[in-house]
Amino acid sequence: MTKLTKSLKLSLVAAGLFSATASAASVAIVNATLHTSTEQGVLEGASVVFEDGKIVAINPTSINADTTIDAKGQIVTAGFIGTMNQLGLVEVGAVAGSRDGSDDKATIDFDPSLAFNPRSSLIPYARKGGITQDVIVPNGGESIFAGLASVVDLSGSFESVNKKQVALVVHLGEKSKGSRAMSMKTLIDKLEGEKSAKKDDEKVPSTEQKVLAAVLAGDMPLIASVQRASDIFSLVKLKETYGINLVIHGGDDAVVVADALAKADVPVIISSMANLPGSFDSLHANLANAGKLEKAGVKVIIGVAGDSSHNVYQLRFDAGNAVSYGMTQQGALSAVTSNIADIFGLNSGAVATGKRANLVMWSADPFELNSHVSKMWINGEEVSTEARQDKLRERYTTDSAMPRAYTK
Repeated sequence: MTKLTKSLKLSLVAAGLFSATASAASVAIVNATLHTSTEQGVLEGASVVFEDGKIVAINPTSINADTTIDAKGQIVTAGFIGTMNQLGLVEVGAVAGSRDGSDDKATIDFDPSLAFNPRSSLIPYARKGGITQDVIVPNGGESIFAGLASVVDLSGSFESVNKKQVALVVHLGEKSKGSRAMSMKTLIDKLEGEKSAKKDDEKVPSTEQKVLAAVLAGDMPLIASVQRASDIFSLVKLKETYGINLVIHGGDDAVVVADALAKADVPVIISSMANLPGSFDSLHANLANAGKLEKAGVKVIIGVAGDSSHNVYQLRFDAGNAVSYGMTQQGALSAVTSNIADIFGLNSGAVATGKRANLVMWSADPFELNSHVSKMWINGEEVSTEARQDKLRERYTTDSAMPRAYTK
């Protein structure tokens, strides 16, 4: 092996991108506190074994692995899953050329995953927050239909798009121009039109027709971004009429209709940091809402509000905030792992045999400010959490005879 080849291989291993042989090796984590995100709950002094990207055993009677890691009591969880952002679709919000999550002409069949950049500088920073997968969504354009969501992993691989077109995103509710009634009518007309359309077996259906057919069959979730209780209730009735797989995103007023949401089995993606009304549609925004929805029996997903593409790192802190305002610890963990996996049909989000080996070892409680990621695996391969911020810190704090910021 030449020095150049050896150096390149070592660099790729450090970045978590070299996988020619790593995926075949078996790894055992022992003496861990496993937070499984399953009915097993928390397992003390436990072990987990994974190989070929999958978890193959929990607490086996004997361990025979290529690599054994002593967790020394540290917490191990499933990798967290971000949602409802443009991670990998935007680099700098103020630079138009680096934004690929929206287009004026975007509608039902707009799939922004075609532009996903797995080498975005935002991705290593997100990994520092324990994020191993993410549900990326379009911002859309002039239509109420923003487009199609996809699931990506944060390995940095060019094969990072795990699952394309997992949901249709629609923007409803308040309008700065026009009426919310027209938006709801547009949605109903599209669903009714597809439901009533005569099928021509000889004609290849368009992407839009395929998407609408999947939504009506319940195979593809419809994510409705909406806040006001009356709009949410109307959508619940729409689910009853058409049998759609509905997910509410935003839902600051969801607590008002929590019983109806629980009865209809409608999940809610909510920010646990919303504490003040941002509009007349969100008068019930409150830090305790995630806990209240959980107690009502609603499946809750915690998402990061605002510029979550750059700030999805803080997902664990938002989950911790939900716990401090009434959500259970297990509920908050599920809200950033297994609940998301369940809704989007992912084989991840839990520490269980057969699940994807997306795992994170934490120095302490992941919801605490002073904890950090000790080790992380995506698809069974260890990845680095070094981000641009770390490199900048080293650059500006390293002692040198040269002026600050000019060290090599």
